[in-house]
Amino acid sequence: MAQKVIVDPVTRIEGHLKVEVEVEGGKVVDARTSGTLFRGFELILQGRDPRDAQQIVQRICGVCPTGHATAGTLALDDAFGIEPPPNGRIIRNLILGSNYIQSHILHFFHLAALDYVKGPDVPPFTPRYQADYRLPDDINKKAVDNYLEALNMRRKAQEMLAIWGGKMPHVQAIVPGGVTEHPDTQKIAEFKFRLQELIDFIDNVYVPTVKAVAEVYSDWFDIGRGCMNMLAYGGFPLEEGKDHVNKKKFFPSGCYIRGEYRPFDPDKVAEEVKYSWFKDDTGGKKPTEAVVTPDPAKKEAYSWLKAPRYNGNVMEVGPLARMWIMKQKDVVALGEKAFSVMGRHFARAIECSLLAHAMDEWVMQLELGKPVCVPHEIPSEAQGMGLTEAARGALGHWHKVEHQRTAVYNAVVPTTWNASPRDGLNQPGPMEQALIGAPVKDASNPVELVRIVRSFDPCFGCAIHLMTPDKKVIAQYSVD
Repeated sequence: MAQKVIVDPVTRIEGHLKVEVEVEGGKVVDARTSGTLFRGFELILQGRDPRDAQQIVQRICGVCPTGHATAGTLALDDAFGIEPPPNGRIIRNLILGSNYIQSHILHFFHLAALDYVKGPDVPPFTPRYQADYRLPDDINKKAVDNYLEALNMRRKAQEMLAIWGGKMPHVQAIVPGGVTEHPDTQKIAEFKFRLQELIDFIDNVYVPTVKAVAEVYSDWFDIGRGCMNMLAYGGFPLEEGKDHVNKKKFFPSGCYIRGEYRPFDPDKVAEEVKYSWFKDDTGGKKPTEAVVTPDPAKKEAYSWLKAPRYNGNVMEVGPLARMWIMKQKDVVALGEKAFSVMGRHFARAIECSLLAHAMDEWVMQLELGKPVCVPHEIPSEAQGMGLTEAARGALGHWHKVEHQRTAVYNAVVPTTWNASPRDGLNQPGPMEQALIGAPVKDASNPVELVRIVRSFDPCFGCAIHLMTPDKKVIAQYSVD
């Protein structure tokens, strides 16, 4: 008889996630992942000045606001028919890349590594599930020390971002048509100084630590396989051109479906809500026809996440997808083992190094005294699409303008892809598929479940809370 195991909430991730599985014979036979937080940003944006979008959407997440700023601004570029000059394009890439580095270091050392590294029995190393800690004592001690050093490295990445973005989180400099920050020799020097420290940490600490963990936990290259379909919108443009879907990018766009590489077509992206707490409309709606009417009493629904699909296919997004689409030699050399818990960690570390080295070249391509932005006017009627790669995967914003105001807005975010519920064909989402078949040795200590979940680095829209200094309750709501 199957035993039900519920982890609610899953800790050490960004946001609110519930995992419910059925275990039979020591293996997961069914799984459901539930996003338990409704944000409603699409509704907040309706009726506003379209240019408010790139600031407001950053509040979707405190860890990856720059991805949302980038996608939201690309959608405005598309709607307004404008294109940033080279300096604007490069500075946008440096801002987003700095956030990638911070986010990747955060994910491994401060969120996921504690599932494999035995730390002291004090916060923040506790509370945690008991795991089969296998690292040799010397490597384990070094990994614990790296936990603290990684905090310092994350700070440097945030400082590096703020040089061009003004501040972090919630950057100010990314605007339609480019950026507001002009390059000078001091900013370039300060950026490169911090970047060199980060490159040293990534290449000599982050990547070797991941490889050491992967060697000891090699069986986790066969756990958490998932759907094995990969999707990347592409990110970090390397050339100008208004066709931001097909232009040359550092991370190319593409798909890998049932063992075949295919070009990416944005018209094949659609959303379903059969098992989502939204008014029922399961006809494979395009993002421009967003379903945004909440229905918390909907029968059979179990998540606030929708179910994005690509031409009907369940798709995984994120560093593994990007490295696989990019055909990065070390990741592709893993073969089918790349589609796994440890494969995702390895791909993220390799990606972090590749991007950091590329940024060291990009910053030297800035031209002093050259424009960073182009002027624009708000059209009366327009529609734009902003596709990019946030740290956690393919991110798209769709923006429809009517009477110079936002009429329709829809953000399809990476974790909506990865942690999506079932769709109209009853296909489980990528994370659900990765959980099904996984071993669970002890149902009262299901560390295997959280290891699989954290390998995706899920982010469910970190809530921004409002409080008064005297802790007075402003308002309280209950959603059944």
